[in-house]
Amino acid sequence: MQIDYAQLSALAAILRTGSFDGAAAALGITQSAVSQRLKALEERVGTPLVLRGQPCSGTETGRRLAAHLDQVGLLEQDLARDLAGLTPRTARLRVAVNADSLATWFLHAAARVPDILFDLVVDDQDFSADWLRRGEVVAAVTAHETPIAGCDSHPLGAIRYLATASPNYMQRWFPEAVTAENIARAPMLRFDAKDRLQQIWMTRHLGRAPTPPSHRLPSSQGFVEACLLGLGWGMNPEALVADHIASGRLVPLLPDAPHDVPLHWQASRLVAPALAPLTREVRRAARSTLI
Repeated sequence: MQIDYAQLSALAAILRTGSFDGAAAALGITQSAVSQRLKALEERVGTPLVLRGQPCSGTETGRRLAAHLDQVGLLEQDLARDLAGLTPRTARLRVAVNADSLATWFLHAAARVPDILFDLVVDDQDFSADWLRRGEVVAAVTAHETPIAGCDSHPLGAIRYLATASPNYMQRWFPEAVTAENIARAPMLRFDAKDRLQQIWMTRHLGRAPTPPSHRLPSSQGFVEACLLGLGWGMNPEALVADHIASGRLVPLLPDAPHDVPLHWQASRLVAPALAPLTREVRRAARSTLI
């Protein structure tokens, strides 16, 4: 099957903007033209590519085709650097990254790579590799070391987490010591349904992992602020709480009880040469923050 890239661009614009109107505005064509291009592509592929809604989202096949367009754009940009007759265009990259890397070091890498528009998918480090397996991103920051099929894996170092809370919270819930019994009653912060860092830490340092009442708070900075305000205790990246601990605004639940999560940069081998500048900056930025 030969792909029509005008049709593929319409699909990608719908998924990027979340609507047919937004896609039309982004491409400078009518909404009717966007609909016609998508319909022709769906007929060519033989399966639906867009789930209509507010916003529109892609089917698995639709998301994979949109990612293919990003790969083509990256390769064209790399080729234009070597051929004077070609005009370079800004490439768009879809990358999966965990929220705590995004909050601490990843953006420093992204800022050092010009002429790239980033479409960042935020997911837990234990699940971000799944986006690569499905072919929906070209690279991912992940806890998985073993290379995904068709990808290269680069070690980045480990992100260190500290179980932290405010002094007032500690006095209220743990007046004498942190134990498996009293932590079961103490409000806890949880990023989302996939977040198991707190359970892993409790098992390792308290011998078992009860199920405390928990706030669900999908924000790295929000986690820190919630701890400062005494809403609960949580696993925070050391880079985000070191100053608060030094000033006494936060305290570790237990002394000398960090939890380290090794991270890896996995990137598609198909576009590895074109991704090389980003891979280099990702590894450099990680070295400055991770342990």
